[in-house]
Amino acid sequence: MSQAVIQTDAAAGAAGTLAATPTVLHPSVLVDKAAVRAYIVAGISYFFVSLLAGALYSLQFLQAYPFPGVELMSPGRIRMLHTNSVAYGFLVNVFFGCLHWVIPRLTGSPVLSKKISWFVFFAWQAITFAAFAGIVGGEGQAVEWGETPTWIDPVVLVGAAVAIVNFAWPILKSGAGAGRGASGKSMYVTLWYYSAAFVWLALVYFMGNFIPQYWVPGAAGAATVGIFIHDLVGLFVTPMGWGLMYYLVPVITKKPIWSHSLSVIGFWGLAFFYPLNGIHHFFYSPIPMYAQYGAVISTIAVEIVVFTVIVNFFMSLRGRGDLLRSNLSLRWLYTGMVFYFTTCLQCAFHTTLTLQKIIHFTDWVVGHAHLVMFGVFGFWLFGAIHYLWPRVTGRQWVSPKLNAWHYWVNTLALLVMFVDLLAAGVVQGWLWSTLAPWEQSLIASVPFWWVRSIAGIAIVAAQAILAYHMWITARSGAALEERTAAASPVVARVGAEGES
Repeated sequence: MSQAVIQTDAAAGAAGTLAATPTVLHPSVLVDKAAVRAYIVAGISYFFVSLLAGALYSLQFLQAYPFPGVELMSPGRIRMLHTNSVAYGFLVNVFFGCLHWVIPRLTGSPVLSKKISWFVFFAWQAITFAAFAGIVGGEGQAVEWGETPTWIDPVVLVGAAVAIVNFAWPILKSGAGAGRGASGKSMYVTLWYYSAAFVWLALVYFMGNFIPQYWVPGAAGAATVGIFIHDLVGLFVTPMGWGLMYYLVPVITKKPIWSHSLSVIGFWGLAFFYPLNGIHHFFYSPIPMYAQYGAVISTIAVEIVVFTVIVNFFMSLRGRGDLLRSNLSLRWLYTGMVFYFTTCLQCAFHTTLTLQKIIHFTDWVVGHAHLVMFGVFGFWLFGAIHYLWPRVTGRQWVSPKLNAWHYWVNTLALLVMFVDLLAAGVVQGWLWSTLAPWEQSLIASVPFWWVRSIAGIAIVAAQAILAYHMWITARSGAALEERTAAASPVVARVGAEGES
């Protein structure tokens, strides 16, 4: 067989239709596997740093913090390092790595430039490191998820613009600007989400890091910060995660997505309802009550939209549920989907003002945040890593047992942490509502904080297992035999064949 062929995913044809006229490209031209590897390695490295910072931060609640009085290692700064490492070090890096794999395969065209890919990679690591150094040095902004020092923010926007141009080029080249793919048929929903995320990212980051800082002070600025907090998750991380799911699930199951209609409802529902959600971070504040009521309504509306996405994915699994036992990538993805349903259902209730009276500012919120960022998006990225790592290294995973240990330790430890923090939040909120002395809530919380720290250490150990397994797989795993096909990559679409 000719070497000038395209490697396709095992079941790419299940997601849509082949291009009418094949464009023959060598895999090394279509996908820069080295860039995918680099982004994944960087993401896992930052994630490990984040987890160590989180475990360290939790020790201060147990009067066991090892660096008392050390300004550079003060718990407040370590806490910001924990959250920012997850957001900008782990999520962004691994998502960018996945984009380098998914977009070329869906459009049939490589990114605009490999040189730009590598420039963005090194520039982003430099920006992230500089932001962390600024935070540890005491220059963090008073903006949740936007604690990056003010002098870094313009550089972030420029870097994001360069990355967006690099990724958007193959989408525009394939005719996606007119809603069409390279085959002349409808653009697949993954590219819808990615295209929207590119636009939303720049707008949301500018809104959260410039408007409150320079133009809108006071309660209005706080409302803007609240919108930024949630929109960064809902209008960048969420479309990135949903887009990845819409790509991986058909590829692994060898079936199309169940319903095109539900995928469209999910997309437009996210765009319409999500922007107002963030004000629910500031209930019972000086922000006008009409804005707080609007946040309640829009949050509940989003949960209804999310339900359509969850139904779509679980119906797509119909007839292939056996893969949850045999395919660990799919198990990661659908465990994250179960957590997604859990956290969204929880959110619909705890954003009501009635429940807020009990759980406001308690550890309930901390448990919720961990389930969202780690249990949902983190698990989806682990599913992607488990799928991609053998393909970008050319090596099979060395040990199924290590993969299983990584999955089960993460899942069980996170469940323990989540339930523990929910219980802690109820206890704390109830004691506060009775006007009991503050010290009583602290004493009652200590057992829960011990469980949280132990679960966190277990999660750190799980990532050590993953890092070790990735390393030995890349060095000594058996060669991976990939099938090739003398046809262009699939330009996936959801049309009539994807309906129920």
